[in-house]
Amino acid sequence: MTIRLTAVAVALLAAGAAHAHEPRKGPNGGTLVDAGAHHVELVASGTDVKVFVSDASDAPVAPDGFKGTAVVLVGGKPTRVTLAPAGGFLSGTLAAPTEGPVKGAVQLTGPDGKTSQAKFD
Repeated sequence: MTIRLTAVAVALLAAGAAHAHEPRKGPNGGTLVDAGAHHVELVASGTDVKVFVSDASDAPVAPDGFKGTAVVLVGGKPTRVTLAPAGGFLSGTLAAPTEGPVKGAVQLTGPDGKTSQAKFD
């Protein structure tokens, strides 16, 4: 019985890992990663930081009710940015400009109070 339960647990864990997606280019030109029940795309240009949220099927999710924080490396130093809904995404402003793919992390709190994190390497 224990061997059977262990085999089932291993199969379920393997199926979950196979379902996870690797970081990829998002539809808005940033990097798209999995973050719990959502996918998160981070786009940074100049001093603008934009975070686009989508569901597991990559359909856009309205940012209303979301709040978050991004920690982005700018010149090798971590910079904290508060994110708030702005149009179809969450937005924040960096103190110093950056370009291209950025490294960092985003923590979001959804309208339901659940949090999720996305890491961008």
